[in-house]
Amino acid sequence: MRTTIFVVTLLMSVAGPAQAENTTAEQIQHAAASFLEAFAKKQAENGFDVTHKTGRLDSRLSLATCEHPLAVSFSSDPWHTTQPTLEVACRGERPWRMFLSASVSIRGEGLVAARPLARGERVMASMIEAESVVVNATRKGVITDADQLVGMEMRRGVNTGTLMTPDLLSAPAAVTRGDHVIITARKGSFSVNSRGKAMADAGVGDQVLVENLSSSRTIKALVTAPGQVEIPM
Repeated sequence: MRTTIFVVTLLMSVAGPAQAENTTAEQIQHAAASFLEAFAKKQAENGFDVTHKTGRLDSRLSLATCEHPLAVSFSSDPWHTTQPTLEVACRGERPWRMFLSASVSIRGEGLVAARPLARGERVMASMIEAESVVVNATRKGVITDADQLVGMEMRRGVNTGTLMTPDLLSAPAAVTRGDHVIITARKGSFSVNSRGKAMADAGVGDQVLVENLSSSRTIKALVTAPGQVEIPM
């Protein structure tokens, strides 16, 4: 999912004289609330509905005067938790920073199982459907693109309505035990092909033991495509 850290610098709203004696809890919470509102508006452009609330601060809190706008940012990823932490910082001559809890709910379309799915079942488009979900309610990440699901295999069985997350899926085996494969021995732009037999199941990017049918030697090779493995020369 999204890992970009959202950062906005906000002007403090200071009542009274131009030179305040300190930074108050009210000013900090105002800056945090404005930051979250800006985040919500940005995500609305991408089709997400964000509701938010800042944590409470002791009204007696008093920090050094900040000559510059307060800088507010997420110190934890709001796409993987509904309780992210905000960092509020002063970058003036007397810098300081503090952390403030927040409640953030990001609602958008996620993909769920349209029917019960069994372990090892290959996912088809008809097996999933879009549903409005709180996408940051799980640290596992929510899948919103059907292309990331179709053709994958279920690691375990799930019930109808289960939110589809990356940990539920695995790539199908590109070679299976006993398959005949093409072994490519490669060095730079030069390569030589031979025939072999896979000794185990493996997906693209996995290492697998392969028997070279010409030499009867067993070698470890990298699966590069269905029916294709490669070894260094």
